[in-house]
Amino acid sequence: MTPTAPETLLADTRAALATARSELDTLLGVKSGRTEADTLVPYHRLQLALSNAGHRAGLLSEVHPDKPLREAAEVAVQEISAYATELSLHRGLYEALASVNAEGLAPDTRRFLEHTLRDFRRAGVDKDEPTRTRLKELADRAVRLGQDFDRAIREDVRTVALRPEQLDGLPEDYRAKHRPGPDGKVRITTDYPDLLPFRTYARDGEARRQLYVENTSRAYPGNEKVLRDILEVRAEQARLLGMASWADYVTEDKMSKSGKTVAEFLARVAAVSEGPARRDVERLLRRKQKDVPTATRVEDWEKAYYEERVKQEELNFDSQSVRPYFEFNRVRDGLLTITSRLFGIRYVAVKDPASWHPKVDSYDVFRGSERLGRIHLDLHPRADKYKHAAQFPIVSGVKGVQLPEGALICNFADPAVHSPALLDHDDVVTLFHEFGHLMHHVLGGQQTWLGFSGVATEWDFVEAPSQMLEEWAWDPETLKLFARHIETNEPIPAELVHRMREANEFGKGAHTRHQVFYAQLSLTLHSQAPANVDITRTMLELQKRYSPFPYVEGTHFFASFGHLNGYSAMYYTYLWSLVIAKDLLGEFQRHGLLDEKTASRYRDTVLVPGGSRDAADLIKDFLRRPYGFEAFQAWLEKV
Repeated sequence: MTPTAPETLLADTRAALATARSELDTLLGVKSGRTEADTLVPYHRLQLALSNAGHRAGLLSEVHPDKPLREAAEVAVQEISAYATELSLHRGLYEALASVNAEGLAPDTRRFLEHTLRDFRRAGVDKDEPTRTRLKELADRAVRLGQDFDRAIREDVRTVALRPEQLDGLPEDYRAKHRPGPDGKVRITTDYPDLLPFRTYARDGEARRQLYVENTSRAYPGNEKVLRDILEVRAEQARLLGMASWADYVTEDKMSKSGKTVAEFLARVAAVSEGPARRDVERLLRRKQKDVPTATRVEDWEKAYYEERVKQEELNFDSQSVRPYFEFNRVRDGLLTITSRLFGIRYVAVKDPASWHPKVDSYDVFRGSERLGRIHLDLHPRADKYKHAAQFPIVSGVKGVQLPEGALICNFADPAVHSPALLDHDDVVTLFHEFGHLMHHVLGGQQTWLGFSGVATEWDFVEAPSQMLEEWAWDPETLKLFARHIETNEPIPAELVHRMREANEFGKGAHTRHQVFYAQLSLTLHSQAPANVDITRTMLELQKRYSPFPYVEGTHFFASFGHLNGYSAMYYTYLWSLVIAKDLLGEFQRHGLLDEKTASRYRDTVLVPGGSRDAADLIKDFLRRPYGFEAFQAWLEKV
């Protein structure tokens, strides 16, 4: 799967481009009577060549350990994206596809043709030649700018040097991993395995503030200019395509359909979360006032710490108390066991796979005797690797042509480096969430047409299956299958899980309100003319309006907010999907989370179809009614 040299990767990429060009020539050479066989099929083969090369290069640019190969992968992505943009503006190709008679086509083929023609029009294929030329220039520039933005985030790892006593409050295994250097100082980085426990447990407020400032200053100031350039490119693209803003353009083919609908949705979430958020912050402030009697507010860098104090002291739950139950290997194996049971599949480890790093674990996925695809788990941090958690497609499945293949990229404690490698429960939830995307990619990867394969539904539905799968990480019956104490081997007590869940419910109002802030920033930056936008001031104003936590002077979190590139105006999709996820979950809660009949019906109605039908119809098939807002609101308001 992975080339060993940059020149090999580039040669493979250019071979794929040559294949695509050959298929285009074949398609355009048809003289009359265009059909599925002589027009749609070669176009689909063209798409396959570009997709396979592009997915591979996109992954390697984020995770490969060798910088020259990462750089070659970025070049490959640029070349593939440039040709894909050229195709999307190719008038002759569009006219050839539009000449195919849709009468008599199978329903999924007709949908494929309709979506393809829609996407050509959205790209600007019907514009005049100067406009199409400019749109291509802008699309190519957008790719390069996005790579610059992401690379700056990936490579800018900050460090604070602290006295050993400033680690007071952190778990023993964390402190054991962070010993003083020759100067007597301990180095804590902004990588997740360092950052997340420190902001939750470290008693030294000044140390937490220092690390927070460093983390929310990553990629600044360079990425401020890059982001402004990205906004200018997108605004011009939207204008040339006849749209009022990039927000309107990018939401047009989503469930939301417009930036106005998104704004109304966020206003509704802001309204229902205002009361719960206020209650959460008042409780945090009361706890802080035990330490600082004169305190009048809780800072953004204090929220995780004081949430943990409230959970310990008022809700009788210490998150460190559950860490011994979540040893990394057991959690990973337990996740495979649970998803195997739920979805009627099994995993077979692949020996010596041709992956990009020795620490990648790979499995073939079977349903009965049928191999459905392959997954790769790259779950531990290393230098210059993607810093967050995400599922990356490698191959999108097409029935009878190629099996789906995907990678899970995370940054959890590595048992080969530190033993035992204990996870916070938040890490467990993250792993379940991202694995949900991987399941969607594989189970939905048996489509006739590439454009409907796997996680190919509307983007504002994409997160819902993963957000719902998080629930299994909170279920006592599920957890007892793998969560065993590292010393006693006793399963995690149900009573402890119930307290853990109760504690987790605290803070959901404030968290939701803060997510509204992120989503509003994403939407607002892409709804206004860039010339009129001061990015820092916009961030400050929106944080003041929506977030329960005030701005911290000197920070510029937008510079490392990678979703502003990848999601552009669509960070709202997390909240939109969560509304759906809470409604979907109700069906499982009625029958039991491990009920295999419900899980099978969910698999077959929601995951297996991929993007072959509209998300609203998939949801309706499973719920036997349209989805609603009520379950989300009830969850949010429940005390």
